[in-house]
Amino acid sequence: MAIIDVIKYDGSPDVFAWKFPNYELATWSQLIVNESQEAILFKGGQALDSFTAGRHTLSTANIPILNHIVNLPFGGDSPFTAEVWYVNKVHSLNVKWGTRTPLQLQDPKYQLFVKVRSFGQFGIQIEDARKFLGKLVGTLPVFNQDTLTEYFRGVLMMNIHQLISSYFVHRKISILEINAYISDISKHIQELVAPVFEEYGIRLLNFYVDSVNTPEDDPATQRLREALAKRAEMNIIGFTYQQERTFDTLGEVARNDSGVKSDLMGAGIGLGMGYGVGGAVGGVMTQMAGELRVDAHDKVCPKCNRGNQRDASFCTGCGTSLAVSGGTDKPVEVKCQACGEQMPRTTKFCPHCGDPYNPCPECGADNPPDQGACIECGQAMPVPCRHCGESVSTKSKFCPHCGEVTTLTCSGCNSEVKPGQKFCVECGNKLV
Repeated sequence: MAIIDVIKYDGSPDVFAWKFPNYELATWSQLIVNESQEAILFKGGQALDSFTAGRHTLSTANIPILNHIVNLPFGGDSPFTAEVWYVNKVHSLNVKWGTRTPLQLQDPKYQLFVKVRSFGQFGIQIEDARKFLGKLVGTLPVFNQDTLTEYFRGVLMMNIHQLISSYFVHRKISILEINAYISDISKHIQELVAPVFEEYGIRLLNFYVDSVNTPEDDPATQRLREALAKRAEMNIIGFTYQQERTFDTLGEVARNDSGVKSDLMGAGIGLGMGYGVGGAVGGVMTQMAGELRVDAHDKVCPKCNRGNQRDASFCTGCGTSLAVSGGTDKPVEVKCQACGEQMPRTTKFCPHCGDPYNPCPECGADNPPDQGACIECGQAMPVPCRHCGESVSTKSKFCPHCGEVTTLTCSGCNSEVKPGQKFCVECGNKLV
């Protein structure tokens, strides 16, 4: 085997330790050590001397320990066997790590079992080359980033799993919120793992958790995201899940034929009981059931929509008079009080003379603009609000449009005045 005269290493920067492949060295051989490297000479498994950056000559003057062990003649160039290790002491900031298999955890906020995985990177520097070679490298010819990550995977995963689990359980946060705590998790993991690296002559420069997430094909996470998206949509629209289900049921009722009214009525009542939506939905279901019970010969109450017999004069549910409504067949047209022509009840102006349609809230008859009581049924007509001008029922004390008080009072005695009065009945004061 040829005697080596020049010893050097110019390999990949991701290699932390590399052994010179030849054992036959000679005195006066040139040992070249680059910046950020350290070379260590071994003989018989014992570390003799270390060399920093520069050019070194292997001689008895430089390695007196070697001269004592090998017993070389002074000034000779005799060959001897020894090992030369190069240790890369550069800052390596891109050492990757990641979980091999997802961690099974229960989301404490939504009580679902989800699979959690994480990945990131960390930076190291070989600080004590002798300790590093003695405890980690051993007889390996090369020690690179992959080997380092494989050696420390157990330590990393143990601390990462422990911290992520504690954030889930103790802090009561969801997997969808965990990324907001990545900075704290990274800091805690670095504090726990750094002493372990120091035992092997490695200084941990930094530690980063890039992401904590779940696999895209995880069914539990997909259901959770869909439910949260649905809830956000409902919050924007302004109704709850129970209300949406009620609307769906009412839509099914409208789409089905009258021959299945009884079945749908039973389904509606069951839905209201099953979801426990309270009085509001119960009222809707009751009204729907009442409407489904109406036959062709019934007379519907205009106030509570209850079905009554054809010859009934008053509603059996609320006592409202049925004389004006005429039952289920309400007229679709009314007589214009200005020109006497018929006009649709859905219009706002008479199509014949252009007079505004001023309907009675009870019977729908057209009335003059200043009419105090309906000319057909005698019910009180709405009056304009003193503040915003919108029509307000005489029974309302506050305007539903602007919220102001609508009750009229006398300026003289402050007593309540009914709409249409010209003089106060208490003090006789003229009302403006």
